[in-house]
Amino acid sequence: MTSTSDSAAPEAAPSPVRKRRVPLWLWIAGPLAVAGFFGWEWVQSSRQVGTDNAYVKAERILVAPQVGGRVVEVAVGQNQPVKKGDLLFRIDAQPLEIALAQNEALLAHMANSASASRAKVSGAGSSIQAARETLAWAQRDLARMQQLAGQQLVSRKMLDDARHAVAEARTDLADAIASQSEAAATLSGSAGTATEDLPDYRAALAMVAKARLDLEHAEVRAPADGVIGTHDLQVGEFLATGQTAMPLVATDPVWIEANFKETELTRMKAGQTATIEVDSYPGVKWTAHVASIAPASGAEFSVLPAQNATGNWVKIVQRIPVRLEIDSSQADAPVLRAGMSAEVKIDLRSGEADTATAAAPPVQSAAGRH
Repeated sequence: MTSTSDSAAPEAAPSPVRKRRVPLWLWIAGPLAVAGFFGWEWVQSSRQVGTDNAYVKAERILVAPQVGGRVVEVAVGQNQPVKKGDLLFRIDAQPLEIALAQNEALLAHMANSASASRAKVSGAGSSIQAARETLAWAQRDLARMQQLAGQQLVSRKMLDDARHAVAEARTDLADAIASQSEAAATLSGSAGTATEDLPDYRAALAMVAKARLDLEHAEVRAPADGVIGTHDLQVGEFLATGQTAMPLVATDPVWIEANFKETELTRMKAGQTATIEVDSYPGVKWTAHVASIAPASGAEFSVLPAQNATGNWVKIVQRIPVRLEIDSSQADAPVLRAGMSAEVKIDLRSGEADTATAAAPPVQSAAGRH
């Protein structure tokens, strides 16, 4: 009896799987496509450089009073647009008005003092003339007494009295001259000096001008067009001179600060055109140009700059700030705010074209040739 395995028909052998061959054109097109892609990237990188390490910048003004005092009025709130000259807040002006009145009174006192000094100079001149006449009379009287004393016609006491009168007349003359000199010194050495030219009067006049200026500074106004930042200034607070009261972000000028790697600055120069896109407004583009390139990297301006000559050293590519000034934007472009992130692309060919045009010699026309 045969077994079941022997009675079963032999199974057919599996046919070999035929491998699919890759077309020859694909072997050629693939590397060419990769090489073309990287070639295009290389060409683009040689024509332009870009970075996303860029931010919108604007002038940030820290508004502070030039005089100290109590705040009596706050005219603006947070995030409020203001124009140049708009009132921001007001300092109590009453102490400043009192100071102005005091200085004006001091100025008037200086004018009166000058008039009094002139009168004193004039009176001292009369006193000098009288003292000289008295001295001349005493000297003549002394000469007579000495002549009579030689003839023993007068007593010795009368001679001493005559000598004493001469000495007293000389002292009176010296006092009168000193009084005139003292009075003239307050008038800059001459009674004919104008009051406006006297040092004390000019000092008092300067104090009056300062008091008036302080009174004007009691009203703190916007130094430029902009938007008021976050502040908590309240009526009743006391502000010292120079104490920051509120920030003001100017609306003009607004620029872009792009931090490029130092290896990307080889062909970069001022005047090259750039395209700017801000992350907050996708699809909106601004046209700008390179205004200036910083003289040092950001690390050089830090509080604690790196000391690469100490310890272990690892080379790090530094970044140099580049300032881009905006030339134009779309008609409906939104407002740029300081601190926004941006992406910058600079066309390196624009500077080369301008340089080549400037360096090219002038072409002489055929009519101008000899």
